[in-house]
Amino acid sequence: MDVNEYDLVVIGSGPAGQKSAICAAKLRKKVAIIDRKKTIGGVCVHTGTIPSKTLREAVLYLSGFRQRSFYGRNYVLKDQIAMSDLVFRAQAVMSREIEVIKAQLRRNQVATFEGDARFLDPHTIEVRSDDGSQLLRGHYIVIACGTRPAHSADIPMDGRRIFDSDVVHCLEEIPRELVVVGAGIIGLEFASMFAALGVKVTLLDQRPTLLDFVDREIVESLCFQLRQLGTVFRLGEKVVSVGFDAERDRVFARLESGKNVHGQGLLYTVGRQANSDQLEIEAAGLQSDGRGKMVVNEHFQTTVDHIYAAGDVIGFPALASTSMEQGRLASCHMFGKPGKMIPNLIPYGIYTIPEISMVGHTEEQLTKEKIPYEVGLARYAELAKGQMLGDDQGLLKLLFDPDSLKILGVHVIGDRAAEIVHIGQAAMSLGGTLEYFRDTVFNYPTLAEAYKVAALDGLNKL
Repeated sequence: MDVNEYDLVVIGSGPAGQKSAICAAKLRKKVAIIDRKKTIGGVCVHTGTIPSKTLREAVLYLSGFRQRSFYGRNYVLKDQIAMSDLVFRAQAVMSREIEVIKAQLRRNQVATFEGDARFLDPHTIEVRSDDGSQLLRGHYIVIACGTRPAHSADIPMDGRRIFDSDVVHCLEEIPRELVVVGAGIIGLEFASMFAALGVKVTLLDQRPTLLDFVDREIVESLCFQLRQLGTVFRLGEKVVSVGFDAERDRVFARLESGKNVHGQGLLYTVGRQANSDQLEIEAAGLQSDGRGKMVVNEHFQTTVDHIYAAGDVIGFPALASTSMEQGRLASCHMFGKPGKMIPNLIPYGIYTIPEISMVGHTEEQLTKEKIPYEVGLARYAELAKGQMLGDDQGLLKLLFDPDSLKILGVHVIGDRAAEIVHIGQAAMSLGGTLEYFRDTVFNYPTLAEAYKVAALDGLNKL
């Protein structure tokens, strides 16, 4: 069998794989990218980031959620919202994104192979498809194969009543009552979307606290707003079994504490399983942990020098944004143009309703590290733009050094949080202080103006 030779072979075409391939192609290298049939764009485009965030926009629009502070709690744009109404928008965005990615790879002359990849040796990969097999040999290799929802043998998934995040958009109807097992980022995002649609949501998690890495005040605000929508939290509760009661047409989750929780549907979101277990990585001299995660150094190299890994397959933070940068930096390093990612300046966007975003340190981290800080707050209720958007619960919080006035962290909950956090990120990257926000003229009315309000509030405390 003929072997196709490449400078770089990338396994997976999600955010990490795309950016790795395109970066290498820009450096005039011969690049191939492999993905399974009809999954160009990876999990990000097909079942993860793009469909879930588009679903969220459809929920906000059709439910009239943002308009309720003006037109009453019962205001909806459409009385009977069907799953097909929500999915229609997601499918339109997904097909556009796929075309954009394909055009980008084509323009950069990246060879695309569709099929299942597996290692034959540290440099050779076999790609199997319906049309047969092909062998690719890479001087360098990037593993960016992504993840899938983690399953348990004890949970009888049927994709209709008991389902995971991959198939939410395939549901025939919106359940009236939903049990969500797992209150991580994905569980919370979907719980808040369904709650905004008027679904009675019960959220179960065996951990006693939510989102450990997020500022506590922000998490408390999220919980308060979800409770206002009727969400019930059952934290510190372990699920021992899940089943379907055909007679009552309901699913149930039995908890270790003896409680039973019932619903019309159950969403199971207890983390992700990396797809490295499908690549026969042992043939390349590699290993992964129980969840398929791979260990890399600061340059994204695995224990085999010419093989790199990036994206969700290497674990936390597993964001599309960080995956893109990891893929790019991996290619920069292998071809002699090293760069680095500044870990404390990575922004996080959590697309719950309301949205959360943050960059830098939390109050809890600063307290633990014995770093003195002061806080400046701006509430959306004080901003004209917040009133116009119908968000009076939003909050922007600046943490800063009381002596140098340097910004140590930015935390936002509320409409467009993931957009406005970048203003704080830019200031932190450039070593900016609170005085920058005090002295800068912001457009009025905007949410960005919250930075000035928070800076003045912080300076008043000194």
